[in-house]
Amino acid sequence: MSETARLHAFPRSLPDEGTQGIADARLLPDEEFREAWSSIALPTDMKERMLRAAVASIRLRQAVPFDAVPLHGITLLTGTPGVGKTTVARGLADKIARTLGSPTPWLFLEVDPHALASASLGRSQRSVETLFGTVIEEMAMAGPLVVLVDEVETLLTDRAALSMDANPVDVHRAVDAALVGLDRLARRHTEVFVLATSNFPDAIDPALASRADNVIRVPLPDHTARRWILEHTVTAIARAFPGAHALTAAEALDAAAERGEGLDGRRLRKAVAAACAYRPETKGDPNGVTVQDLLGALDHARETA
Repeated sequence: MSETARLHAFPRSLPDEGTQGIADARLLPDEEFREAWSSIALPTDMKERMLRAAVASIRLRQAVPFDAVPLHGITLLTGTPGVGKTTVARGLADKIARTLGSPTPWLFLEVDPHALASASLGRSQRSVETLFGTVIEEMAMAGPLVVLVDEVETLLTDRAALSMDANPVDVHRAVDAALVGLDRLARRHTEVFVLATSNFPDAIDPALASRADNVIRVPLPDHTARRWILEHTVTAIARAFPGAHALTAAEALDAAAERGEGLDGRRLRKAVAAACAYRPETKGDPNGVTVQDLLGALDHARETA
């Protein structure tokens, strides 16, 4: 049976459009997420190790009592903005579904923690309780599920750092509600895997960090990764604008990777785009970009980083 036929044979409902707190919902596997996984360059074996750890966690939770091995099925990805944490998380969700499979399709839910915040006393706590206790719980009862909580520090802020004068008690209760919801999911639904990302791990409540089975820092790209990112980007541009082909030369990529030290993947890709407009005489035509334009754009990106 083809993948498409399998999905039709075992249909699975998605949350209603506009459900508060849900930014994205889709069935897995997903081609967009697979391409995202392929587009991320990380140190050798890092992606494979993440996948093995996630698969092992799910399999252990299905076979071993929680009290013996207290796995919550939570992986926390930290790192500076632009290193690709969200892209890695989405790609990992796809890889989990492809690796483990299931008679019922895997479902992906992305939580928007900002949508749960409210200035109205009591609203945040109730929104969080509804999200975890009703929406996610119902989806988990229907089959395997990956939940992504992007910028998790927004939802699970360190309560010890909050001021009771500046922050309403509802914020504290919302954190409590989220932790209770995660604990409930961990014990009741062994086919639920939670991915959380954060640019500010020090702002996350320690109770979440203690529940995470794995805390992974996604690093800035090293020389090898920078060269791969640059090659991936300039090759795509040269395919559309043949005049940019000089950027794909090995010597050009080596020099650019060296010049881009300290930049994250997002800034590296944007620097390639900026190079296409680096000199006034190109008039913004990527066909006129040169290697020197690229090196100059990378220098500028480093100076402004």
